[in-house]
Amino acid sequence: MRREPHLKLCDLLDELDMSRAAFYRMRARGQAPKSIKLPNGHLRFRRADFDKWLNEHEEMPAC
Repeated sequence: MRREPHLKLCDLLDELDMSRAAFYRMRARGQAPKSIKLPNGHLRFRRADFDKWLNEHEEMPAC
């Protein structure tokens, strides 16, 4: 079974249209998606975790 590749931080930032600084501020507040910190300090994100995080932050349309 082939594993889905993890997203790199730059991929995540592109999808969110967010700056690296804004992401790290959000992460410091505990509001960022779940991540994996590699031994070299780089972050990776599972697609399933990222999609779940996005769904949890979806707002209902105003009536």
